[in-house]
Amino acid sequence: MQRNRKNRLRATGGALILGLLSPLLGHAQDALVPSNNLSPEVALQIAQTSLAACRAEGYQVAVAVVDRMGVPQVMLRDRFAGPHTPDTAQRKAWTAVSFRADTLALASNTEAGSGQSGARAITNALMIGGGVPVEVAGATIAAVGISGAPTGEADDRCARAGIEAVRARLELDG
Repeated sequence: MQRNRKNRLRATGGALILGLLSPLLGHAQDALVPSNNLSPEVALQIAQTSLAACRAEGYQVAVAVVDRMGVPQVMLRDRFAGPHTPDTAQRKAWTAVSFRADTLALASNTEAGSGQSGARAITNALMIGGGVPVEVAGATIAAVGISGAPTGEADDRCARAGIEAVRARLELDG
């Protein structure tokens, strides 16, 4: 009899402890946010394809690929790209991932006198075409920045060519 009472107390105590802990366990799941990131191999493929697309148009450029937090993953500079191009490409990529928009659109949306013009004063933001976010299933997971072509539109085209080269892999893996 005493043994059954002890077992019931243990079972009740265990249930009580589980009851108290279960909300905490649920909150642990809410505390972690899963995210997708480009592998170094895919980031490099984007950069190489973007560089090749610009070369095919006759442009010597620098290409930067940054992760979802704006941290550089890949930087490539063609042999005759100007000394300013690596920094400019990285800033374009950082801007695209930070604002989750391509920098061609941002250049237009932040012109002087617009309600968004103050965004141009943000440290490292560069509102010049050539920064393009990499999106998978509606989420920005990285960005590409290109600098060195004669126009932001040309930089943008090269960045998009790099992203398109891996699009099937991103859709499959994402």
